[in-house]
Amino acid sequence: MPAVEFWLEFASTYSYPAAMRIASLAREAEVTVRWRPFALGPIFKQQGLPLDSPFNWQPAKARYMWHDVERLCTGLGLPFRKPDPFPQPSLLAARIALIGLPQGWGEDFACAVYRAEFGGGRQIGDAAVMAEILSGLDLDAAAILARAQGDEIKAELRGVTEQAQRLGIFGAPSFVTEDGELFWGNDRLEQALAWAKRPKDAA
Repeated sequence: MPAVEFWLEFASTYSYPAAMRIASLAREAEVTVRWRPFALGPIFKQQGLPLDSPFNWQPAKARYMWHDVERLCTGLGLPFRKPDPFPQPSLLAARIALIGLPQGWGEDFACAVYRAEFGGGRQIGDAAVMAEILSGLDLDAAAILARAQGDEIKAELRGVTEQAQRLGIFGAPSFVTEDGELFWGNDRLEQALAWAKRPKDAA
């Protein structure tokens, strides 16, 4: 099956609806999805931008974004609550997801984090919230949180983020097909899946 990499940032508003709908759309399209959690902060820093969300620099754009995300979630039947503060610290969640993806529970964890953050307004930088999510998945929260604080998984997240930079990723969600085509934004998900299925010799 053709494949698409799904590059997600847990602080990203539009990554929430993308994460909630990508699995079913990919099944219908017969495309494999590889979830790739990364950190946008270092990419912003490399570009000379503040580590804050771009939406916090432009009030009019932020007002539109929050209304748009709420509108999207309503259409998808997803709960929505603006987290405070925004953006939420996301490094811990990203490290845990990197632990879980090879073990088969990373996608469920990622979706649970998004539901907690943008569906319930929870603080995803809080280890207690992460422990609650992990326990809800019948996982050993204490052991996973301990590993998530280790140098090995921190280095892995840095490496994944550096890979995102090399691919030209500048925002989330982003989708990268096997031929290196980059699609940015929740509204480009269907296009990315369709591109992934193009014949290899297509012009």
